[in-house]
This record gives sequence, C-alpha cells and structure tokens, in this order.
Amino acid sequence: MGKHYFADKDIQVILGTLLRVGVIASMLVVFIGGLIYLSGYSREIIDYSVFNPSKTKYSSILAIFQGLSVLDGKAIIQFGTLLLIFTPVTRVVFSIFGFLIERDYLYVLIGVFVLCVILISLSNKLVG
Repeated sequence: MGKHYFADKDIQVILGTLLRVGVIASMLVVFIGGLIYLSGYSREIIDYSVFNPSKTKYSSILAIFQGLSVLDGKAIIQFGTLLLIFTPVTRVVFSIFGFLIERDYLYVLIGVFVLCVILISLSNKLVG
C-alpha cells in the first residue's frame, strides 16, 4: 500500500511540475516574441475600432510555424499562446498514463474521452 501512495504522489509532483514549466515556458516565449514584435512594429499605428479578419495572418498552426521559421514576433507570440493552450492538454495525457500505471481503467476511459473532446474542439479552431 505504501508503494501505491508514493506512485500517486510522484505522478502529482510530475503533473504539477509540468503545469509550472508549461506556463513559465509560454510566458518566456510570449515575452521574447513581444520584444521582437516591438522592435519591428513599434511605429505602426493600429486602428482597433474596426476588426479586419484579413489581417489575422497566424490563425492556424501551420501559419504559426511558417512565421516561426522567419522569426516573426507575431508568430512567436502566437506560439507562446499555443504552448499555454497545450499545457493542460499535456497534463491530461500524462494523467491518462498515470491512471494506466495504477490500473484505474475507468479514469483512463474518462481521460481519453476528455482528451478527445479537447482535441476535436481545438482541431476546429486551430487547423483551419
């Protein structure tokens, strides 16, 4: 029984660390992207009174990675946002593996269901 407790505690420590590292990494990427963005676009005047969807250059994952290849600040900021979005998704994946290790198959099934719902929702928004 003691061994099972330590496995639960270890998994919780890993999941907590994963969330902290994901949020910190996201924050750093967005900050670096912001610095690059400001160095290139600081004199540009933006009109926020009208939304222009044709200017949404980085609205898909593929476009973001293409922007990263040329170190575009906007793409780097979007990538940091993706890191923030995928941090809890990664936590769900690790939770599924933790439940598999514990042989708690009901929670594995629930975790897989939650993961499917998240991925279907994200695929509609991000791949576009």
